[in-house]
Amino acid sequence: MTYKCLLYDVKDGIATLTLNRPERLNALGDTLRDDLLDAITRSSVDPSVRVMIVTGAGKGFCAGGDVKAMNEAKEGRRERPLLEKIAPSRDRTLLAMRDAPQPIIAAVNGAAAGAGMNLALGCDLRIASTQAKFAQAFVRRGLHPDWGGTYFLPRVVGMANACELIFTGDLIDAQEALRLGLVSQVVAPEELMAAAHTLASKIAAGPPLAIRLAKRALYRNADGDLRSALEFETFAQNVCFETEDAREGIRAFMEKRPPIFRGH
Repeated sequence: MTYKCLLYDVKDGIATLTLNRPERLNALGDTLRDDLLDAITRSSVDPSVRVMIVTGAGKGFCAGGDVKAMNEAKEGRRERPLLEKIAPSRDRTLLAMRDAPQPIIAAVNGAAAGAGMNLALGCDLRIASTQAKFAQAFVRRGLHPDWGGTYFLPRVVGMANACELIFTGDLIDAQEALRLGLVSQVVAPEELMAAAHTLASKIAAGPPLAIRLAKRALYRNADGDLRSALEFETFAQNVCFETEDAREGIRAFMEKRPPIFRGH
């Protein structure tokens, strides 16, 4: 099977899922969300796949939500399907990643902003290129974090660091991400995929059942509940999406100017 916005390859027990909208820095628009969900689900049930790698084509890992499409939806007042308000595809994707028996490695080659950063956090392991940058950019658009940010980020970097990153929307580089524990390795851009495959090969060479059970146990024993966190994020995101500040944040992005938020 081929995808419109994702490249899928399986070799030596490793499924490589490459987000493939390089002209939009792999923003999660067009068919990319559905392609990614299908590829993860497909890999999960493939007995030949022992590890997954998620990376991005071109210069970016994932720029997050497709702001152009969001602006069109806001200005056109296009209603979203009820299913997408109750159980968005982003939630289904993250739950599929968490439920996948195989470890998932994010090979972050460039910008990972907003939902793109949280997609990387939803993976079990993260390796970054020196060109990678991370940002919880939601606040800069007048929006609430989604794609699991309020669940994953405090568990990775601690509550205070998570608060600072989410409240400010500041951009951090790969070395700062390494210092905070967001990533476990930082390598030169030309070495990124080799490093990811070296790690994946090491895992793939291990006992698959033990590793799958270990993944399940690690998350089962972690405190908190992802589904509850995702449901509240959906509630908060739906509320924020209807505000004038969200309209202003998206409009300002399109007009390449600083937004002016008025709290309504």
